[in-house]
Amino acid sequence: MSETLSSKYLEIQNVAQTFKTAKGDFPALRDINLTVTKGEFVALIGHSGCGKSTLLNLIAGLTVPSQGNLICANREITGPGPERAVVFQNHSLLPWLTCFENVYLGVERVFGRSSVVDLKIKENKAQLAARTHAALEMVGLSQAAHKRPGEISGGMKQRVGIARAFAMEPQVLLMDEPFGALDALTRAKLQDELLAIVANTHSTVVMVTHDVDEAVLLSDKIVMMTNGPAATIGEVLKVGLPRPRSRIALADDPSYQGYRKAVIDFLYTRQVHVEKT
Repeated sequence: MSETLSSKYLEIQNVAQTFKTAKGDFPALRDINLTVTKGEFVALIGHSGCGKSTLLNLIAGLTVPSQGNLICANREITGPGPERAVVFQNHSLLPWLTCFENVYLGVERVFGRSSVVDLKIKENKAQLAARTHAALEMVGLSQAAHKRPGEISGGMKQRVGIARAFAMEPQVLLMDEPFGALDALTRAKLQDELLAIVANTHSTVVMVTHDVDEAVLLSDKIVMMTNGPAATIGEVLKVGLPRPRSRIALADDPSYQGYRKAVIDFLYTRQVHVEKT
């Protein structure tokens, strides 16, 4: 195993999350134990209500666990930080700023200030602008750089959010179904772009998805969640497909089909989801 993937980087230890509601305590998660190595791509998959987004929010530091600890790079997660960028299901853009300004805001926060801890050198405005333009070009939005969120489609808004996260070059990229609002061709393009970016930056990625094919194509490890309430990790599937990966080459690959079948079997045989009426 290479040095990049040889050590613990993100650790989730005995984590549980209970929410207080008008009807009493609601146990969303229980007994969550997971280790993610540096540079690893992990997908969280499961039926609706299994706590995938709750777990992602805990890693992001947006919520505090009811029990247990979360550690990133040997430091306890106690809140949000620029080393952990998040792409939510919704675009989370500031409506009064242009697409360029929304991305620039994140870039300036990370690269526009010198950091003794991270040994980053403060970049000038031209360098920050170049980073921002490169990120927008990557997601195909160069022509919309000066438009505001109200002037573009929902899918384009989500692409701005993705560009903002990529531009910050985070150590950990947290993604909550980031491609769900996009058309199939754009989704495939951004999946491929994500693979390329992660290969170049060695970012650690944790992504929530409902898409089995997406999970197998992108991941080194697929974390399959049991049904809620009190959801936990039912099984962890290691995906041994070599990188770089090509969706065309993998379409008829027996190993790819085997991983896909294993996830489908877990979700639709062992964790049959019954909708509440």
